[in-house]
Amino acid sequence: MPISVAVAGASGYAGGELLRLLANHPEFEVRVVTAHQNAGQRLGAVHPHLLTLGELELQPTEASVLADADVVFFALPHGASGAIAAELPDDVLAVDCGADHRLTDESAWDAFYGGEYHGAWSYGMPELLLDGGTVKQRENLAGATRIAVPGCNVTAITLGLAPGVASGVVESHDLVSVLAVGTSGAGKSLRTELLASEIMGSASAYAVGGTHRHTPEIAQNLTAAGGEGVTISFTPVLVPMSRGILATSTARLAPGVSAADVRDAWEGAYAGETFVRVLPAGAFPRTNDTTGANTALMGVAVDEAAGRVVVVSAIDNLVKGTAGAAIQSANLALGLPETAGLPLNGVAP
Repeated sequence: MPISVAVAGASGYAGGELLRLLANHPEFEVRVVTAHQNAGQRLGAVHPHLLTLGELELQPTEASVLADADVVFFALPHGASGAIAAELPDDVLAVDCGADHRLTDESAWDAFYGGEYHGAWSYGMPELLLDGGTVKQRENLAGATRIAVPGCNVTAITLGLAPGVASGVVESHDLVSVLAVGTSGAGKSLRTELLASEIMGSASAYAVGGTHRHTPEIAQNLTAAGGEGVTISFTPVLVPMSRGILATSTARLAPGVSAADVRDAWEGAYAGETFVRVLPAGAFPRTNDTTGANTALMGVAVDEAAGRVVVVSAIDNLVKGTAGAAIQSANLALGLPETAGLPLNGVAP
């Protein structure tokens, strides 16, 4: 029998991307979709591109509506999923694409989000290096019933820097990343700064100076990878593209480390990974290379004069950065093939 699925927050960008991928999943069957303001409408009215699911009716986002599904994906704003998820039966696999269950440190939650802290769930980044690279996070996802999907910026930066931190070829402090981010990362709500007349032909930094809510999550991940005294300054820059993240991250070379050591660290970390690829020396990804795919592509270089490693990583923020990671993690939790329903090839041009 198919595995029944409900998607909460189905009318937003993340919810829509979940549904696009789930519609082609060989084992999942979407039966319930929910929304807030759009409840009562046909799904096709808010996502005309989802032709095979368009006749589903958006229902209110309530635990009673979601509880009969085998798997519930939450695509809600931060602070909205915790209370609802707490009402679901223990045997339901709940996968939260929001921030409510990512942070293990309650004080970090209070400092960057505020409101009620709902505790940390199993972290949904299968390729995350742990304990100096001796294991990966996928080992902790088998059989999980509660999964927290990483933030999209977090995914681009963590996957880019973790090999260096885990292997010790870079220092864990003074990490820096600047990201070009597509507008869908800001959600579907109407905001003046996201209007076409405001964003087209322009780029603007936001959450500058260590204020972005993803900061403690990145430090949490790189500490888990083996870093000590992790500090990171990252600056996202909104650019006129609908989806995608290009993260340029740098780190200090550890003493005595060669360029060959650096390449060995990155290539060794992701050898055999389906969705995370290190490009050949001298090659660097474009965001378009990952559009529509559950891939993270990265190029690595050493700036000898500055004594720093430079990693350029690209993801589709709605796929590998959100919906794809959610489905990949759910596959692992349920004992399905990790790649089920997930595209490897991007869309071009």
